Amino acid sequence: MTHRKLGTLTIGQAPRADITPILDAHVDGALPRIHAGVLDGLTRGEVAEQFAPKPGAPVLITRMLDGSSIVIDKQATERAARARLAALEAEGCTTILMLCTGAFETLHCERARLVEPDRILPPTVAAAIQDAQVGIIVPLAEQISSEAEKWAALPRRPIYAAASPYADDQGALETAARDLAARGADILLMDCMGFVEAHRRIIAAASGLPVILSNALIAKVVSEIV
Repeated sequence: MTHRKLGTLTIGQAPRADITPILDAHVDGALPRIHAGVLDGLTRGEVAEQFAPKPGAPVLITRMLDGSSIVIDKQATERAARARLAALEAEGCTTILMLCTGAFETLHCERARLVEPDRILPPTVAAAIQDAQVGIIVPLAEQISSEAEKWAALPRRPIYAAASPYADDQGALETAARDLAARGADILLMDCMGFVEAHRRIIAAASGLPVILSNALIAKVVSEIV
């Protein structure tokens, strides 16, 4: 039997106490796993120095080990992620899951199977919802434009609202959900791995619509291939 090991790579710091329970609910508990983060071992000051957002450039938001959030430059994050992926491969990971729904162009593995949510979510959602109007909730307003291209597979142009899973602001989530429902959304999607079941319940209650939780969908897919 082929030795199998699952690696996860967050763009923040590992382990992600918010995401790993969702993954653990779907993936065999006997499967060895390693959790790593792009920002592991760095202080907040070092992150601010090495991953400082650049004016007008795409950004990402992620979580530090202490639970706080931080906005980081996407290009710098992608460069650093390449080295972290190589390290996970060196530790024997046969499948590596990116814990980020952002679209990356240059990530790859030499031997391991790399699972990138941005390559799975758009075609899966497009096939499942057919001609329904999708409303997408992103953490940062800047991501409405920077991450829009990955949703080109949807039959109808999605509509967007911004609310962060890291802000501990239920009101912002409810406002985003109601706004999308009022603008004609038929189904909502939370486009960040940081959204969890508690967020889904808030958004579903506020909108009265079905809500797709990105990390739950990806965890189910990973459970079938590891």
